[in-house]
Amino acid sequence: MTQEMLAVYVHSIDPHAVHLWGPVSIRWYGLSYLVGFFLAFFLIRRVTRVGVSTLQPARVADLVVYVAIGVLLGGRLGYVLFYKPSLLITTSSSFPYWDLLAINQGGMASHGGILGAIIACFYFARYHGHRPGHILDLVAFPTSLGLCIGRVANFINGELYGRPCREGLPWAVKFPQEIHTWTNLDAKRDLALRQAIDVIAPDSPFQQDPLTRWGPRIVEAMQSGEGVIRQTLSDILTPHLMARHPSQLYQAILEGGLVFLMLVILWVRPRKPCVIGGAFLVGYGLMRIVGEIFRMPDEHIRELEASMLHLTRGQLLSLPLVVIGVWMIWHFSKAPVGPMGGWMRWSEQATSQTGAAKSMRGSNQA
Repeated sequence: MTQEMLAVYVHSIDPHAVHLWGPVSIRWYGLSYLVGFFLAFFLIRRVTRVGVSTLQPARVADLVVYVAIGVLLGGRLGYVLFYKPSLLITTSSSFPYWDLLAINQGGMASHGGILGAIIACFYFARYHGHRPGHILDLVAFPTSLGLCIGRVANFINGELYGRPCREGLPWAVKFPQEIHTWTNLDAKRDLALRQAIDVIAPDSPFQQDPLTRWGPRIVEAMQSGEGVIRQTLSDILTPHLMARHPSQLYQAILEGGLVFLMLVILWVRPRKPCVIGGAFLVGYGLMRIVGEIFRMPDEHIRELEASMLHLTRGQLLSLPLVVIGVWMIWHFSKAPVGPMGGWMRWSEQATSQTGAAKSMRGSNQA
């Protein structure tokens, strides 16, 4: 496949994994959370079986349920508080009526999800008699894989796309969701929009502010419509879409793959509690800062970049994670406690340390 063919690839992936009936479907984005939690279960169970841990393998599922609740609640509340506080006071005439609860329309923040997971870890540790730092390490270990899968799901949805890039970039992508940001249509875009509306609704009159009504239907038709309609819309709109970085995939590699590889190497042997958690915060924070260079800021907060040292909201939220993570590694590496965790079986260490680890049960120190 030539570079020219790759450079004009138009995103047309159906975000629905399974169409059930009418508007009801199973989306890839929802499945990504399910896969992420299953991976967390298997990886944490691996550590509890072969590493040094006070958590019994039979209780891993309980921990994952706690964390899942924390991630979902924290992710939604984080998005509302960090990115769109107006959702707290806006309502609609359709279910679920309060926009805060309208997760079907998108809106989850990874920083909020991480904070929710941390709170869930401390809650679980306190009420089940474990060191919070060790529980935090167990959850941090698979989190980057979950983030990787989530970013791939963002790409499938065509959301959180990247900044414009040169047309000749071999892996550049054109996202039809970009039409939602079109304002003050010039003559060429206005004509393309009229033609696109005529494809999906031939008998509909052209109304004022057509993007509000027809934009979502055009994008849906380009992703989930019949082959001929998808191709026709692609031919009409492609010349007016900008080539962009697939920043979702960049972030999947950086925040997901590289951070997980770092933790895998770091936790071959048991470490002091909180060291792995701190390493995750440092790795995720740094990789998020890098990834944001290529990511287009959300439309409703884009103008804030110029007034905040040219940093995106994601970069600003990541800086404290790096600082906290560095402090955790420095402070808890010197803590007078034995090492815990480790995903490989080290019999010469496990034999002498398992008894000590079990004696930690009931301690609430980090």
